[in-house]
Amino acid sequence: MEGKQPAKKAKKPNILFRLLALLVTAALVLGALALVVYRDRFNLDAVKRWLAYRSIQTSDTGEAVPFTHAGGDKMSLAYLENGILMSSAAGAHYYSFSGRQYAEEVLSMDNPVLSASAKAGVVYDAGGQSLFLFRGTEEVFDLSLEGDGDLLSARANDSGWLAVTAQRSGYKGAVTVYDASGSEVIQISLSSTFVVDAALSPDCKTVAVVTMDQEGGTFLSQVLFFPVDQKEPKAQVSLGSVTVLDLDYEDGLLWVLGEDRVMTLSDDGKSANSYPFGRSYLKGCDFGGEGFALLLLGRYRAGSANQVMTIDPEGEVRSSMELRSQVLDFDSAGGYCSLLTGSRLTIYTPELVEYARLGDTQGARYTALSSNGSALLADDQLAWLYIPS
Repeated sequence: MEGKQPAKKAKKPNILFRLLALLVTAALVLGALALVVYRDRFNLDAVKRWLAYRSIQTSDTGEAVPFTHAGGDKMSLAYLENGILMSSAAGAHYYSFSGRQYAEEVLSMDNPVLSASAKAGVVYDAGGQSLFLFRGTEEVFDLSLEGDGDLLSARANDSGWLAVTAQRSGYKGAVTVYDASGSEVIQISLSSTFVVDAALSPDCKTVAVVTMDQEGGTFLSQVLFFPVDQKEPKAQVSLGSVTVLDLDYEDGLLWVLGEDRVMTLSDDGKSANSYPFGRSYLKGCDFGGEGFALLLLGRYRAGSANQVMTIDPEGEVRSSMELRSQVLDFDSAGGYCSLLTGSRLTIYTPELVEYARLGDTQGARYTALSSNGSALLADDQLAWLYIPS
């Protein structure tokens, strides 16, 4: 009979391994604590900016080398995910961030309009018949109305779907929805009320149609929410005598700008919120930010804005600030908003806390903001990026 083997002596844990485990645990705890303490300073958008613009050289102030653009009267610009879109009375021009031209449409437009989401932009001649859609690094779609139809508005969502509002013979207005390939999805033609604007939901399943009619000498507006696979609305909301100036469709929520208020409507028609301007006058508004509206108001009908504020979806003031300089241009995107004056460009959070500042704007008169916190600056001939450090 064989004797029992002696039990193996348990190995003591390696002191170096234990020390390493302790250090890793401590580093994780300290890192989590740092994120909590410095969460206002730590911003993943800085990483996004580095990834997006690592091939672009900038100065000590964060400005890239300017490039020459086509310019023109009635100029507007937008910051898309892959480049910079400009419109003017001379047409539409789409550039890379370094100034390389992606696409252009050279034509005369009496009333050029640029409407853009974060990823797609559309340029059209309001009251005319020409329309051009840009996405990625190219022009992906163009439209020319036939007959005596006139374009009233066109809006694209991030998926590249398009809602086009136009006058049509025999109707008081029509909205046509096109998918990303330019194929018609649905046309909603109304003969009983005037159609003035429309916007698509981010998921491409619903189109919000703004109508206006007259009753007893008073204009009345309403919003009709149509599923894109049927020609009857699933919900409608009366806006009263409000004249609709702008729209933006977020997830399940429609932002509406009137001449005396900002409104938010749920697309099931069950809830509506409003922020009235009171005795102040509208000087500017932008719906590009996520979950807030940027609003500029003034004390008098004439003159410039004296107050800037952000409004939340419940119709409450998120933050407010007095203005001491004339605002030349403004924008909002993602979790940022910006104000351009004659002396500086300032980028803020939705709480109007300063995020970045450029002291010398080199005479810029236009600006457009990216959701990662970068900004485009332009004058009548040059454009350049400002990338906060």
